[in-house]
Amino acid sequence: MESWANLDFHLDLSGPGGLRHRLTASLREAVRSARLPPGTRLPASRSLALDLGIARNTVAEAYAELVAEGWLTARQGSGTVVAQRVEPPPPVTRRAVDAEVRFDLRVSTPDVTEFPRAEWIRSTRRALTAAPSEAFGPGDPQGRIELRTALAEYLARARGVRADPERIVVCSGFGGAVQMFDRLLTPPVVVEEYGLGFHRSMWTSTVPLAVDDHGANTEQLPDNLRACVLTPAHQFPLGGPLHPRRRASAVEWARRVDGLVLEDDYDGEFRYDRQPVGAVQGLDPEHVVYLGTSSKALSPALRIAWMVLPDRFVDPVLALKTAREQHISMLDQLTLADFLESGAYDSHVRRMRSKYQRRRDRLVEAVSPYASVSGIAAGMHAVLDTPHEAEIVRTARERGIELSPLSWFRHELSDDDRTGIVVSFGAPAFARALPLFTEVLAACH
Repeated sequence: MESWANLDFHLDLSGPGGLRHRLTASLREAVRSARLPPGTRLPASRSLALDLGIARNTVAEAYAELVAEGWLTARQGSGTVVAQRVEPPPPVTRRAVDAEVRFDLRVSTPDVTEFPRAEWIRSTRRALTAAPSEAFGPGDPQGRIELRTALAEYLARARGVRADPERIVVCSGFGGAVQMFDRLLTPPVVVEEYGLGFHRSMWTSTVPLAVDDHGANTEQLPDNLRACVLTPAHQFPLGGPLHPRRRASAVEWARRVDGLVLEDDYDGEFRYDRQPVGAVQGLDPEHVVYLGTSSKALSPALRIAWMVLPDRFVDPVLALKTAREQHISMLDQLTLADFLESGAYDSHVRRMRSKYQRRRDRLVEAVSPYASVSGIAAGMHAVLDTPHEAEIVRTARERGIELSPLSWFRHELSDDDRTGIVVSFGAPAFARALPLFTEVLAACH
């Protein structure tokens, strides 16, 4: 039997009725909801009365009433125990629609089954051993200096970012950064006509910018607006890199209007056919905010992202962050810093780049009889150009595969009408789902 004598347990004695009635109701609900499971030994009436600051007779009468109702049992010398016949409520089951999904190939997360657990544990141990005592205090809203220093070195080396630790602010994901800049910038903000609706919804208002095979058409950026969001390394979801001429045009526009380019570098490390394209931020650190995240290279569960800011934005961002966003886990920050400095991050990215490239090649080979594929020079997804968008999505869902139609990512004000399917080859289920997905394409072709 489990004893309650040494456990803390909350009993809500508020509400209508007398004290004995409220205590009886609270105990009855605790048993009914299985917060007090069958076999639990309750404290003696004297002890519970002392804990609750009420009369012993009140507790004894509540126990007696629940014994009479069958919720509790009481025997001389054995105390008061929750009755075995009381059954807990049935477990909550997932919705039927979720249970029918066998394979999720929507664009979302990397293959989290490949998370480098052993290396991460080693980094955690080293980070904890080396951490100064003050690291376990309230924390710096800008982020741990160890992580900001490691990021500055890595981003300069791998992404061509011009930064020092004092310009880097660590935050809880891309969404946290966007919410701060929505307060700092005058709406509307220019966004690419294809992108995540979730990201667009974080801004007060947005206007679309046309996208083609050369990326966003930055030569069309309007001079009456002051901010734009771009995915230059790998346009999401269409996949092309921003043409060098358009990269220069974006920076020229920002200088001309004294505006700001927000560069979302969500998966720039995963490029397959040549070296990764460097960050636009390197062209003008005073007019470009570089936004990066650990969610694609490692795991979205870490909830760690970073901003490399123009000098004039550091203090305003920190003022908003202190008031509106909780600090990121100190342990995760220190561990990621060690993970970067030890070279484990680079090793993991190289390993996953090779895996994703092999998956990409398998996808292209399998679907080539039915659809052309684009956007595959980088990243973890591909776009299948097909006029049968709705039919493929519907048929795939009937067979347990979730897909993303290209139209989902189109800005509501865009007049573009292209159709297609966005398929994640980074998804853990990709290898098992590919044969069935190919059958779906054949059926809809």
